[in-house]
Amino acid sequence: MNKSNPKQHIVLGTIIIGIGVLALLDKLNIFPIGQIFNFWPCVFAVIGFLKMAQSNSRSSMLIGVGFVAVGILLTLKQLGFIHVEWRDWWPVILIAVGASIIFRDKNVDSSAKSFLSSDNLTGDNSYLQITALLGGNETSNNSQDFKGGEITAIMGGVELDLRNASIQSEAVLNVWATWGGVVVKVPSDWTVVNHVTAILGGIEDKTGAAPLATKRLIIKGTAIMGGLEIRN
Repeated sequence: MNKSNPKQHIVLGTIIIGIGVLALLDKLNIFPIGQIFNFWPCVFAVIGFLKMAQSNSRSSMLIGVGFVAVGILLTLKQLGFIHVEWRDWWPVILIAVGASIIFRDKNVDSSAKSFLSSDNLTGDNSYLQITALLGGNETSNNSQDFKGGEITAIMGGVELDLRNASIQSEAVLNVWATWGGVVVKVPSDWTVVNHVTAILGGIEDKTGAAPLATKRLIIKGTAIMGGLEIRN
């Protein structure tokens, strides 16, 4: 069942208005629109700030900081202030990825579980934290008191199977997809509340109406040039 998210309309409308304003300034010879392309790397910084604002863990914060740093460096390079090449920075990128993996579960509650690969979970796994960076992740969760968690997919894909899990009342799942995709499978008796914002991306909610609205899964987050699919 497709559910419209008002935030998506606001974001889309803001983008269209912004393009229109830039085109108008160019037509009036106030600001040549061609100069805006010198600042295209700022997109990475914007993505980073958005990620940091929605982060609930240290690893997600590090990912956001990484995007901001890349955006600033590329912008300075584009403007001619610094001269760097990607081949000079690949060790730094490896260090950043390694630090993200090491610290990704340091800021999670002691009852939480972190995953880097496919797992069938048992025991106390009410909260989860999944990160797919340049790769894929398939996770099944069977917690009978699922309370939510955080999913990050950057140039990768995540498939989360919650069909054997249960919610006592309400759970919140934060999703972030950038140049990647997330698929969430839920039981048929769950009511899904979609608050995810798509920016140059897509969200497809294939869930049907639950017979009783006693179990609610609230999905929040952002899909930037990425996708989210929810189905049962």
